[in-house]
Amino acid sequence: MLQNRVVLFLLIFTTVIVSCDSNGVYDKYKSVPNAWHKDSIISFKVTPPDSINKHNLFVNLRNTNAYKFNNIFLIVEMVFPHGKTLKDTLEYRMAEPSGKLLGEGYTDIKENKLWYKEGVVFQESGTYTVNIQHAMRENGKVNGVVELDGITDIGFRVEHNNAK
Repeated sequence: MLQNRVVLFLLIFTTVIVSCDSNGVYDKYKSVPNAWHKDSIISFKVTPPDSINKHNLFVNLRNTNAYKFNNIFLIVEMVFPHGKTLKDTLEYRMAEPSGKLLGEGYTDIKENKLWYKEGVVFQESGTYTVNIQHAMRENGKVNGVVELDGITDIGFRVEHNNAK
């Protein structure tokens, strides 16, 4: 009886400690129904906590074994509160050469935390919009992949940059 209470206490304590994330400022996900269409733009509205400190920005992807590529191309656009827009085309590795998917997770769903920008200071006050769209193509084909299978969720994360 006492052992069960101790085990339960340790389990709850560990869960609370692990789930605390003092580094995160913003962390949201949006689900992709069935497949990610090439024209589907996933948008996030971010209101930064301050205009002084540096932050690191990440694109988070959750994917299953149905994802058949070893990389992913993303178009990430940041729209500033006063209208300025920065647009980047980014490539990330999603699998090892052997085909084993990269990312965290013990099931067939893997979570990938992908660097977007480092040391960003949100100098304009107001809401920033981050738009994420895939730009995948199969080798030797001109037209892009219309329905990208295997991506289940797209996320955006802002963290404090603890570098001095």
